[in-house]
Amino acid sequence: MDLKKLQTLLLFTFVSFVLIAQSGSIKGLVVNSKGDPVPFANVFIDQSKLGTSTNEHGEFEIKEVPIGKQLVIAQFIGFERQVKEIQISSTGTFNLNFELQEGSTLLDEVVVTGSLKKMSKSDSPVPVEVYSAKFLENNKSPSIFESLQNVNGVRPQLNCNVCNTGDIHINGLEGPYTMVLIDGMPIVSGLSTVYGLTGIPSSLIERVEVVKGPASTLYGSEAVGGLINIITKRPNNSPLLTADVYSSTWGEVNADLGAKYKINDRISALIGVNYFNYNTPIDNNQDNFTDLTLQDRISIFNKFSMDREEGREFNVGMRYVYEDRWGGEMQWNPEFRGGDSVYGESIYTSRWELFGNYHLPISGEKLNLQFSANGHDQNSVYGTDVYIADQRIGFGQLSWNKSIFEGHDFLFGAAYRYIYYDDNTGATFKQDSSGNNPSRTHLPGIFVQDEITLNEYNTLLLGMRYDHNNVHGNIYSPRINYKWNSKNERTILRLSAGNGFRVANVFTEDHAALTGARDVVFEDELKAEESVNVNLNAVQKFYTKNETYIGLDFTAFYTSFSNRIVPDYESNPNQIIYSNLDGTAVSQGVSLNIDIVFKNGLKLLGGITAMDVTLEENGQRLRQLLTESYSGVWNIEYTILPWDLRINYTGNIYGPMRLPLLGPMDQRDSHSPWWSIQNIQFGKRINNNWEVYGGIKNILNFTPPRNSIARSFDPFDKQVQTDTEGNVLSTTNNPSALSFDPTYVYAPNQGVRGFIGVKYTLH
Repeated sequence: MDLKKLQTLLLFTFVSFVLIAQSGSIKGLVVNSKGDPVPFANVFIDQSKLGTSTNEHGEFEIKEVPIGKQLVIAQFIGFERQVKEIQISSTGTFNLNFELQEGSTLLDEVVVTGSLKKMSKSDSPVPVEVYSAKFLENNKSPSIFESLQNVNGVRPQLNCNVCNTGDIHINGLEGPYTMVLIDGMPIVSGLSTVYGLTGIPSSLIERVEVVKGPASTLYGSEAVGGLINIITKRPNNSPLLTADVYSSTWGEVNADLGAKYKINDRISALIGVNYFNYNTPIDNNQDNFTDLTLQDRISIFNKFSMDREEGREFNVGMRYVYEDRWGGEMQWNPEFRGGDSVYGESIYTSRWELFGNYHLPISGEKLNLQFSANGHDQNSVYGTDVYIADQRIGFGQLSWNKSIFEGHDFLFGAAYRYIYYDDNTGATFKQDSSGNNPSRTHLPGIFVQDEITLNEYNTLLLGMRYDHNNVHGNIYSPRINYKWNSKNERTILRLSAGNGFRVANVFTEDHAALTGARDVVFEDELKAEESVNVNLNAVQKFYTKNETYIGLDFTAFYTSFSNRIVPDYESNPNQIIYSNLDGTAVSQGVSLNIDIVFKNGLKLLGGITAMDVTLEENGQRLRQLLTESYSGVWNIEYTILPWDLRINYTGNIYGPMRLPLLGPMDQRDSHSPWWSIQNIQFGKRINNNWEVYGGIKNILNFTPPRNSIARSFDPFDKQVQTDTEGNVLSTTNNPSALSFDPTYVYAPNQGVRGFIGVKYTLH
């Protein structure tokens, strides 16, 4: 080696040693938003191999960091990634701390449903499940009604094979026990639930909060089985424009359009339009009836938000929904509406809603006025039966949040609800048959709750509500909620007890609005239902050293009813008989939600529920009709990063349900089989504005048996013979003594189908 090369090598070696010597170290702490340490978090230098993990106290140290500007990144599953730029200018130690914010995986957003006060999900004494807009988009559906099929313990139930009207079951309790709210306002209930859950543009939904169990103390009647609160976006947090359109191989077309705009410097607004159309009759099970109801629906949503002093809120929202839907024999068209030659069920629905909240301008006080109103006009024909109904509901509530004593956070409230209902059935006829006597229900009430902070680990919530119903009289609803949490809030225990009540509502109980194949009979004047409920909830979060997050959410529930309103499908095949149960009704069970996120981005969200819903009267104990004992849901998500391709595999599975037979000679199965609806969806972001997606729904092509509609070939019962009491007789052409009936339904008739869509977002 010549002298020049040797000098170059020695110089290079010397410079390398100098550079290594001119390096520093970074030492610090990683904590969460509450100041608690985050163990096993990743801390590393961007675009280098330098990095480490925090110890069990959240401490870290990175050695031999080169002098100069460096980007230091801290991240951990369940938290938002944080990046800090620092300047290493000496060979000493640079102190750097990170405060990580909880991310969407933990779903620890601010919630309001459990206590009418804004608080984090983990701080709430009432267990609240939160489902983000992204969760709903993992299984693209034309309405929230269908999206809820992937929420553990919540099941959309179809009540009619022909018109596809349905309701929402929570923990086995039927639709009338579920209250649906939009932005905290009780907009829909009973029959109108299915209409309230359709036509909300998905682009305007921020999240959905679900409370399982009675919440009558705060929300009054109908909040017996639970609550579904749809929270819409605030205009300030929304994209400038969103457009989302998709179509399926069955010919369904769904279009969502959302936009925000400003009226002036203080008032901003959010507008959304949803349009859904399906007009291709399909009869794959060859019973000459449409497998899926044909629909033409449009919904317009507008929300206004005003910036006010001291951060006070003033929001007003409004929505209008119109729908024309029909199902029936394949050859039906509107000219047969109401006739007896071709059977069809045709429903025209016109619905408007107004809701809002206003913080009163009283300095230093948290006084909030909430209000809502809605009108629901329905013009329906079921074969030859005409059902015309008009329901209007007004609601107002004033609440005052005040910390009067140390450790006591009070909420006082007064509410008033007015319900007007009129229809063309015997439910609203005057006793002398001289005309209609519309139902008018007045329901004023007052409530108080005290959230007691015993210490940083224990919280007690006490509540009491008093309502006076002009028909049923005085109703009292107490509740107690207790929460204990560990220091790092990775373990949370909640115990809840209270009661709920539900007043009889003609628009809920009148199932002529669901099917015209049976007459509706009210055996006696219905009394208000009452329930007693106990819930135990346990939450446990794990963070492993290999950066895997595991969340467990376990609940045990028990609800006992008195005066339970029960529909009797079995005493008379031509009637649905409503009466208060002269006995006991119990809903009890356990559920478990599991949330796992791996380091490679694979996300698993699943849930299982086991429950026993029974009715006991006159010494006979039966499972409730159309209620499963076991159910499960799952959502598996993975993104192939090099392709930026997101894959979602979602599904549910249900155990056998007892089904409504038409008599002892009905040869159809008395129980449904185990059944499952599974879907796969692919999504790819093209750039910051465009995204395409597609997939397959019901990949197992599961559908109920073709004989789900009894005597579908004789929908007007022209060949059915009855005795003097109206009981169907067994004849040569009707050996099983059946009549036309579409209420034997437990799953949708829509089979496998593909879909494809495109979404545009302008920020």
